[in-house]
Amino acid sequence: MAVAHTSEIRLKVGLDENRVPEELTWSAEDGGVENEEAKAMLLSVWDSKNKESLKIDLWTKDMPVDEMKLFFHQTLVTLSDTFMRATQDEKMTATMKDFCEYFAEKLELNG
Repeated sequence: MAVAHTSEIRLKVGLDENRVPEELTWSAEDGGVENEEAKAMLLSVWDSKNKESLKIDLWTKDMPVDEMKLFFHQTLVTLSDTFMRATQDEKMTATMKDFCEYFAEKLELNG
C-alpha cells in the first residue's frame, strides 16, 4: 500500500548555556497546532529491528513538581487506554488502571 499522505509533528527545544531545556514548543499542522508551549514531553518510538523502545523525556527547568506528578498520572492513564485499544487485553488494562488509582492516591492527587 502506498503512502497517501504524510503528516509532520515538530518539536522545538530552547536550551540554556548548560543545554538544559528552558522552552518547549510543538506544532502539528494536521491537528491545527502551531508553536504551542509545553513544559514537559515524553516521546517513545518502537525500534522493531532491535525490539526496543527509544525515548526522549524532557521538561523545562521551571516545570513545577506538582504539575509533573499530574503529568505522569495522566500519562499513565492514557497509556492504559492506549494499551487496551492496541491489545484488547481487558485484564491487564484493569490492572494498569488499578495502579493508576494507587499512584494518584499515594501522591494525593484525588482531592
